[in-house]
Amino acid sequence: MSENAEQIWQWNGVLGAKWVAEQESLDAQLAPMSQLLAEAAGAQPGDHVLDVGCGCGATTLALAQAVGVTGQVVGVDVSTPMLARAAQRLAGLPRPPELVQADAQTAALGEARFDRIVSRFGVMFFSDPAQAFANLARALRPGGRLAFVCWRAASENPWAHVPLSVALRHVPQPAPGDPHAPGPFAFADAARTGAMLEAAGFRAVRAEPSDGDMSLGGARTLDEAAAFATRNGPAGRLLRDAAPEVIARIEAELRVALAPCLTPTGVHMPYAVWVVTATR
Repeated sequence: MSENAEQIWQWNGVLGAKWVAEQESLDAQLAPMSQLLAEAAGAQPGDHVLDVGCGCGATTLALAQAVGVTGQVVGVDVSTPMLARAAQRLAGLPRPPELVQADAQTAALGEARFDRIVSRFGVMFFSDPAQAFANLARALRPGGRLAFVCWRAASENPWAHVPLSVALRHVPQPAPGDPHAPGPFAFADAARTGAMLEAAGFRAVRAEPSDGDMSLGGARTLDEAAAFATRNGPAGRLLRDAAPEVIARIEAELRVALAPCLTPTGVHMPYAVWVVTATR
């Protein structure tokens, strides 16, 4: 089907189903980064915009509202269940975005078709990111803008490394993998990412660090936060097949570890991302 066959299988299986089930919680968690992306993209009325890895449609919806009825948004993703959820959320808009199930690494996206190409954590899963960015560059008009947000290192993101460190006290540590393999932190090295973008034909490449606080899955209590953390992120992937009693022990420890993050508005943790922009 594609050079991204492994990722396509994952996002049409366990990962896609999880993101649909957790859509509201994940949108609450990622809301600050959605705002960062909107500001970096700067979509205007009448723009034609490609949303790469559009998932369940949160960013696609925001972009459609920004470009209005004179513009057009195309959301592309490999995940059938996530695109189905996006279609539900986008139905009824005056000019609904076009949703395309395809692999943006290799799909024919059109020649110089888009004014802007954006992505919220959707570009780190390509098996060949150099090929993918070259394909995206062809789809962007000369002078068009690329904007995406990607995670910095896991060590800079407590929402990722705190639950993982607790989980590793109860389950075996997996063998170290390639830090640049497809996954959430594949673009943590901004210099490497910038070099790939320049090689693909982009210019004026910038990677700006952004730090802030985010809700941990929209959790209001420590119980909710601990349960969310064992289902999602690096700890969630590690614990996918863990026994219920192991999960219970980890959640008990997480409630203690996350206690300093409890605020009157819920459980909040620091995040660290790159806001990457470039032009063709």
